[in-house]
Parts: sequence; structure tokens; C-alpha cells
Amino acid sequence: MTDTLALLPHTLPHCQNARLALFAIRRMGAHGLHDACAAHGIFTSFGQDFRRPLMLLRALMADLAAHAGGTIAIAPCCCARMTSAEAALLSILHRIEVEPMQAQFLMSDLLGIRRVEGPLMAAAAVTAAFADAGRPIAA
Repeated sequence: MTDTLALLPHTLPHCQNARLALFAIRRMGAHGLHDACAAHGIFTSFGQDFRRPLMLLRALMADLAAHAGGTIAIAPCCCARMTSAEAALLSILHRIEVEPMQAQFLMSDLLGIRRVEGPLMAAAAVTAAFADAGRPIAA
């Protein structure tokens, strides 16, 4: 039990939009950017306006993979808890518009690099896409 809590120290977010983003992040992280389950989840949640959030999530995941100084731990989709990296990423998505400096520090810690402007802008675009569709990501 303590191993599980050490690897997955955070509970899932209460916000359904944050859970949707986490689901897509987990699926794309484990199965690739063009994972059908991630695309279906976004499609069923956003309806005909699914393209923008899906493409921006793919861009975010590609930026994270390209800029990460190490591995970013993600849990399987079925896990009822989150890794510290997943919690940090959701916190970045939540804070990017209201606390951009904290989001920048979190992104820098997550990726292990100092220059995080690209991935940070991708995160801001994802947050804006969710909010514009009436699905803001809350903590």
C-alpha cells in the first residue's frame, strides 16, 4: 500500500474537465498522439467542436516529449490516483491564465529545463480551448 501511495500520491481531480484532460494525456502518453480512445473521449465530450482541443492536446504532448529533460511519469488510465507529474501538469493547465509565473515554475520543474516557453504556450492554448468550449479546467 505504501508503494502505491509513494508512486501515486495525489487523488484524481473533482473537476470532470480536468479528468477528461488527464484521460487524454494518459492515453496519448501511453499509446501515441493519435490514440483512438483519447480522440473518442474528446469527441464525445466536445461534440462538433472537438478538433481544437484535440489538436492542441496533441501539440502539448508533443512539446512535453520533445522538451523533457527526463521521463514524465504517467499512470495507466484505470488508476484512481495521479502521479506527481500528472498533478503538476493539471495544476499548470489550471493556473496558466491566473498565475502564469507559478505555472512557469511548475513546468520548469516538470520538464527539468529552464526555457519552457514553448510547452507553456501549448498548455495555455489547451486551457483556452477547453474554456472557450465551456469546459474550463479547474483544480
